[in-house]
Amino acid sequence: MSALPRAHELGLIGCHICGLVCRDTQMPDAACPRCGGSLHRRAPGSRARTWALLIAAFILYIPANFLPIMRTASLGDVDDNTILSGVVELWVKGSPDLAVIVFTASIVVPMLKFLVLGTLLLSVHCGTNWARTQRAKLYRLVEFIGYWSMLDVFVVSLLTALVQFGFFSQVEPLPGVVYFGLTVVLTMLASMSFDPRLIWDCKEEDD
Repeated sequence: MSALPRAHELGLIGCHICGLVCRDTQMPDAACPRCGGSLHRRAPGSRARTWALLIAAFILYIPANFLPIMRTASLGDVDDNTILSGVVELWVKGSPDLAVIVFTASIVVPMLKFLVLGTLLLSVHCGTNWARTQRAKLYRLVEFIGYWSMLDVFVVSLLTALVQFGFFSQVEPLPGVVYFGLTVVLTMLASMSFDPRLIWDCKEEDD
């Protein structure tokens, strides 16, 4: 891979909006001839913006796990559930498959996104050429699985809309689901703001 020429060595630049490969005129106001988007060899402020979004998402993820996300009332019995207590309740009540799905979507996937995006940002900051192909694949994986983190929000929304039987049965969303939804949105924005082309930059090559 290191023997292959890079785009800027060939005088080429890719549009980050439509993907069109253009000639690099090195003009500050260069625009893509197809979509009109600004052409940059690397997206301006990508690292700082991704770090800010990722840190904000991690801060919000803490109350998302400790605050209850849903209140269920059945025949006067009120029960508040956090993400983990909901998973445990599903497992105990004989739905291990659903418990595993919710645990994966609500705990494993967000933590995986934090870990992968943090690793990508640190490796880009260090300018290392370590496992660049694998890091690019990890980034595509994060983009692919990101939307599945909204499973908990969808479940609470559906239950709130469908299970409304007054005193007999009622489901009510609680503040934890708001924090969790904001966490998912911020991690998706973080992965979108990260410029994967930075993976292929290396201090040794640039120097």
